[in-house]
Amino acid sequence: MTAPQLYINFPGTAREALGYYAKIFGGELSLHSFEEFNRTDGPSDAIAHGVLSGAVSLFGSDAVGGEPTVKIQGAMLSLLGAADPEVLHEWFNKLADGGRILDPLAPKPWGASDGQVVDRHGLHWLIGYEGTQQQPPQTLGT
Repeated sequence: MTAPQLYINFPGTAREALGYYAKIFGGELSLHSFEEFNRTDGPSDAIAHGVLSGAVSLFGSDAVGGEPTVKIQGAMLSLLGAADPEVLHEWFNKLADGGRILDPLAPKPWGASDGQVVDRHGLHWLIGYEGTQQQPPQTLGT
């Protein structure tokens, strides 16, 4: 690993959340239950470790025993230039479905296009790209 990787403790929703991100971003999803890891500190079907590998990679598990769960303040996940503009608009729209758009993905005065969305699982995303020459269909909320 060459950079820090986000590892999310979900409040019993790791299977749903990581599956949701796999549908949005594609990639390979690997989920391992507490039972598989011989853990007895939570439900046997809870996720002890999950990995989404692909264009966007995430790690996560179900929190147990009072562990803190998803709550990120003062930080966001950045997907600036992570894919072609059309793909970034598609990801933005899918993350906005059931979430909350903070700033529509649109051209900005400095010449780039970007936007911010908090998805239905509480993750805050910054998505954008340089230049405005390629304008995909309008994003939700614009």
